[in-house]
Amino acid sequence: MSTEDRTGLAEDRTDLAEDRTVLAHERSFAGWLRTGMAAVGIALGFNALFGAMEPTWAPKLIATMFLVIAIGIFISAERRACRIIDRLEAHKVDSVAPMRLRLLSWFLAASTVALIIAFWAFSES
Repeated sequence: MSTEDRTGLAEDRTDLAEDRTVLAHERSFAGWLRTGMAAVGIALGFNALFGAMEPTWAPKLIATMFLVIAIGIFISAERRACRIIDRLEAHKVDSVAPMRLRLLSWFLAASTVALIIAFWAFSES
């Protein structure tokens, strides 16, 4: 096997490894979004189970803390994923565009803010 052949094979292996890394980071991003959505679910469940607790603001406050954590997770996941995707180059796989990651994360964060507003503005006092 010639040196050129070995160099070409090594470059192919490196490209495939970078593709696997891109895909792994996309899976990590999805995992962080699931974690954020779990925090939203905990907030909703807590508020539903303990909403009648006295004082009435206590369950709302605890649920709000979980929602704020979820917002932090969404924004942190977006920043980390976009920073990593900007450094890597996909070769044989289609990578998600950083703008899509940003839109999804910020939409989830905005929806969570709307849920916080709904907790405080529209729930029974």
